[in-house]
Amino acid sequence: MISIGVITRGKYGLRLIGNIKKNPEFGVSSIKLPESLPDFIEEPGDFMDTLNLDKSVFSSDLVIAYTLHPDLTPEIVRIAGENGAKAVIIAGGISRAGGQSILSDLSEKYNIHIEVHEICCNIKKHGSNVVDEFASCFGRPEVKITTKGGIILNVEVVRGAPCGSTWHMAKALEGTSAKDAPAKAGLLVQQYPCRALRGIKGGIHKAAELHKEAVEKALEE
Repeated sequence: MISIGVITRGKYGLRLIGNIKKNPEFGVSSIKLPESLPDFIEEPGDFMDTLNLDKSVFSSDLVIAYTLHPDLTPEIVRIAGENGAKAVIIAGGISRAGGQSILSDLSEKYNIHIEVHEICCNIKKHGSNVVDEFASCFGRPEVKITTKGGIILNVEVVRGAPCGSTWHMAKALEGTSAKDAPAKAGLLVQQYPCRALRGIKGGIHKAAELHKEAVEKALEE
């Protein structure tokens, strides 16, 4: 079992926590950042000190950060590194993560694995033991499908999006024709209350495409 510490901000990260708690293989703890933050934080360390956060969350094997702020995210990573975390997954994309250069420096200084993802349903195994264990259950969708007479009887989720959209999709696909299933899978994910960005090429559209591809692959097998 690995321990997972989640840094939430407003609604971001809450659904992930609820979904992880359904899996007894992981222990999860969390802390909340203020939903409203200054656009620019000149001294992130001092600012974090004023919040009086429970530092034990930063000592988790894996820290998942929904900081969504380029000034605070590197500070979150620094604190995680100082407290012995082995890996950090940063949600929201590189523009809100503080920049690749500073993250690379922190990774080297604290010997900590760092990944940045626009959407967390794109997480996959990369060779980090901690992230790979998490990605055995959560991340880029993978499913197994049973059909009969061209109709889907059952969809088993091997690995699903941390937000839970894959399980929502799997249940709703039962009874669907195999021919229509990939397109419906993408639609179902976009209808799920996922908090990925909308109206852009990536975001929710990327999440839908990943699920469509997962269903296509399962049907081919």
